[in-house]
Amino acid sequence: MIKVWGQSVGETGTCRHYHSELDVVAQQCAGCQRYYACYQCHDELENHVFQPASTSAGKPVLCGACQTLLTYEEYQLGVCPTCQHPFNPGCALHHDRYFQ
Repeated sequence: MIKVWGQSVGETGTCRHYHSELDVVAQQCAGCQRYYACYQCHDELENHVFQPASTSAGKPVLCGACQTLLTYEEYQLGVCPTCQHPFNPGCALHHDRYFQ
């Protein structure tokens, strides 16, 4: 099981900042390589700011519902290709924080 870092992380990767049933995605920081529930959790717990992953990076996304590592392309489907759990469409508002 891959650890999802953050504050008040729930069973599916929700955190104190984002905690709807759709907030199950953890993003990998390109700097420390840890999967965080959100960039805010990362920035509150680390001594560096969240560094976005390249869209061509290996598997920078983790589905908290089933623990599947995803490529950027798989994440863009809006649902996990393994368990079909939907992702929060509002995350698109933070695209530039997570990907470059």
